[in-house]
Amino acid sequence: MALGNRTDPYLAHRYRVEIDGIVIAGFSEVTGLQAEIETEDYQEGGINTSPHKLPKGMRHPNLVLKRGFTEARELWDWYESSGPGRWRKKLERRSVRIIVLDSKGEEKLSWRCLQAWPVKWSGSDLKGDANTVAIESLELAHGGLQRA
Repeated sequence: MALGNRTDPYLAHRYRVEIDGIVIAGFSEVTGLQAEIETEDYQEGGINTSPHKLPKGMRHPNLVLKRGFTEARELWDWYESSGPGRWRKKLERRSVRIIVLDSKGEEKLSWRCLQAWPVKWSGSDLKGDANTVAIESLELAHGGLQRA
């Protein structure tokens, strides 16, 4: 009996995040890498067993990037420049790429979040009796995902 090629899944902790083609920081967590086709129920007359499901549109939740606090200001400055107000610059949309690496550190899969911009920044609770890494998170709205 001949055996086919075995393809093992990639590990979730081997990834890289690039913003506009530059690796800005090592992120400890990326969530929101998701796409969903919304549906609309249509009940056809005379067919009472179940409604038809019709595609309505695509939905992409916000992407959340988490990393330990550092002195680097790039993410904070991007968030701060995206807020409303006359003194702010024009909304700066960027391309964010999430890359899955194999055990040798080579790129295997990637997704590009199109026209991403920050909508929320949050920091860790700071506690004198804790010994954990202080984490900041940046939530990004975007115009959809493309798989490379």
